[in-house]
Amino acid sequence: MPVFQYKALDAAGKAVQGLKEADSPKALRAVLKRDGVFLTEVLGAQAAKAQAAREVSVRRVVLGRVSATDLAIMTRQFAVLIGAGIPLVEALAALVEQIDHEKLKRIVADVRQRVNEGASLADALATHPKVFGNLYVNMVRAGESSGALDVVLVRLADFTESQARLRSKIMGTMAYPAFMMVIGTVVLGVLFAVVIPKIVKIFDDSRVALPWYTRILIGLSSFVSQWWWALAIATVAAVWSFLRWRRTPEGRGRWDRFVLTIPIFGRLIRIVAIGRFARTLSTLLKSGVPLLSAMDIVRNIVGNTRLAEVIEQARDAIREGESIAAPLKRSGEFPPLVHHMVAVGERSGSLEEMLGNVAKAYEDQVETTISALTSLLEPLMIIAMGGVVAFIVVSVLMPILQLNTLAGG
Repeated sequence: MPVFQYKALDAAGKAVQGLKEADSPKALRAVLKRDGVFLTEVLGAQAAKAQAAREVSVRRVVLGRVSATDLAIMTRQFAVLIGAGIPLVEALAALVEQIDHEKLKRIVADVRQRVNEGASLADALATHPKVFGNLYVNMVRAGESSGALDVVLVRLADFTESQARLRSKIMGTMAYPAFMMVIGTVVLGVLFAVVIPKIVKIFDDSRVALPWYTRILIGLSSFVSQWWWALAIATVAAVWSFLRWRRTPEGRGRWDRFVLTIPIFGRLIRIVAIGRFARTLSTLLKSGVPLLSAMDIVRNIVGNTRLAEVIEQARDAIREGESIAAPLKRSGEFPPLVHHMVAVGERSGSLEEMLGNVAKAYEDQVETTISALTSLLEPLMIIAMGGVVAFIVVSVLMPILQLNTLAGG
């Protein structure tokens, strides 16, 4: 069923516009009239897409991306509808009416149309991989097979929300030092390229022997003011070369191994990845996804190629009849807590619950580490900026004081 973009007048005479499913413009007029809305202009599905392509605006660019929060809200609404016993196609139609996000509304309308034509819900979702990832599609497929789609959707909503919260905390922690570094770099650039060269002119005609730190400052200032363009080009080239190298399989592998060894931040990256591994695998297994398929999905979303290699080795070991815990222990990449609890879960038949406990423990560690980093980074950044400013002030003021002393003598 096509989705029409329309303009209309409500009962109060106010202009409104939106999207709605209908078999034809005539049917759309009838549907809107029943809702007390009077159609004034309608665009067919193709015309609506053409107009959307032409209307490039900041709002469309910002709101066009389907965020994890949007997906979690939609999933929870869907779970409520399915749990209430509403047939799948009707639930999807109701979901289209409830969704405010324009792009997500169109996607769900397309999913409804495909399901109405006979496709399974998982297959219909799989046609939009940028919104519904491999994990989402496989969990829905398992929910359809087991007849517990509403339960699986609730777990998906919980999982998506928890991942969004974790990502937000990490990004929030890194935003402050990144902002301070950018501002500090700009301020120092202006000082070295503009302000300090003007002050240095005072010392040109003087016979005062400048201190070593002042000579260093003058040399740096002269270099930056004369070669700033070369520094900018070199920086851009270095960043571009690094990103290109990191996109290669060899570069990505070496970089992912290196970041795990970085003091403090390497530990944070590791526990974030392990928490994601445990939470995702637990959610998949609880939803009825087979273990080998679940390991494949987890390998692709863990976010670190070294840990992904370990998970792949564990999957191969499971296929050959071995346990999960043994290859995790042999790798040395997973802490003892992980493989011990996984081993206990395998022996007791409660692997999903044990993985959930591991995920909870590491998610708590992530929050604690992030809080500690936040409280530590702020004073360190202030001290570093203060030290640089103090160096500049002392380097400039000491020769000026010497000149005043000579002049007074």
